[in-house]
Amino acid sequence: MTDITSQTQAALAAIGAATSLETLEEQRLDALGKKGWVSLALKTLGGMSPEERTAAAPAIQSARAAIADALDIRKAALEAAELEARLARETLDLTLPAAASPKGSVHPVSQVMDELAEIFADLGFAVATGPEIEDDWHNFTALNMDETHPARAMHDTFYFPDKTSDGKDILLRTHTSPVQIRSMLDQGAPIRIIAPGRVYRSDSDATHTPMFHQVEGLVIDRDIHLGHLKWTLETFFKAFFEREDIVLRLRPSYFPFTEPSVEVDVGYSTEGGRRVVGGHGDAPGHAWMEIGGSGMVNARVLEFAGVDPAEYQGFAFGLGIDRIAMLKYGMNDLRAFFDGDGRWLAHYGFSPFDQPTLSAGVGAKA
Repeated sequence: MTDITSQTQAALAAIGAATSLETLEEQRLDALGKKGWVSLALKTLGGMSPEERTAAAPAIQSARAAIADALDIRKAALEAAELEARLARETLDLTLPAAASPKGSVHPVSQVMDELAEIFADLGFAVATGPEIEDDWHNFTALNMDETHPARAMHDTFYFPDKTSDGKDILLRTHTSPVQIRSMLDQGAPIRIIAPGRVYRSDSDATHTPMFHQVEGLVIDRDIHLGHLKWTLETFFKAFFEREDIVLRLRPSYFPFTEPSVEVDVGYSTEGGRRVVGGHGDAPGHAWMEIGGSGMVNARVLEFAGVDPAEYQGFAFGLGIDRIAMLKYGMNDLRAFFDGDGRWLAHYGFSPFDQPTLSAGVGAKA
């Protein structure tokens, strides 16, 4: 017992006198290491009689605990002193000019939204916005979606637990089409708008995300027909992709809010592993790619929005902003849009001074 007591006192004195973390580590190994004297003393307990073990074990354990506590206290003190010395040694003059100027960039989605607004403004469209938290009447019912429509299912739509004061379900909008309803209710007809913005659906993989961006277009006037729709989309895509050989194909389809409804395909070829828009989809080396849905606005939707379908007709279309951005700028994973990786933004981002203009080319990078 006398040896344990004296060794403990010597160890505590040496720990208290340690002037560096290296010296302190040597003291730890000497006492508590695999071959340290405390560890060796603990191993001797197995060879003692029960009476000897009962007398020796508390003293050894007490020595071990005292040394461990002393090591922790001294280590904290040495680390604090080292940090204080480092802070005093390493100074930074904030009045000096930065070695490199901070540089930000415009996200491709924001850039494409600006490009859309520029092109459609030239075609006489206004930009309309609406709430991202919607009620089911504007998001579904007013768009001629019945109560059993699959789009209303929980696995597609993010619902809130609350309801509006008049009992309507509250949800994150699944498309920007509710903006069309709100705009027609506010402005009546004729009307010509685009509605870009965020939308939400329960989906996630390399080409789908729970939040993405969409632009809806709406034209309501007298004597509007599908030819106006095709011309509008062809004119837009020629300006957006900055080439004249854009060829669109309209395929019959079904959407509750349009009648007749058509899917819009664009001709493309594959160059260097990426899709390049242009040319006729049936030409050699080309194919058709679906890029959006459209059609003539259903008469019931016009009635819900307070527009007389006997006097006015119109068309509507929807495009995925993230998708056409990927197509134009050669990006292959939609999830990277939302990772916040500075390297990705440095590569695909745009200069804040590179404002899209039709005269300079809406996609020209500074």
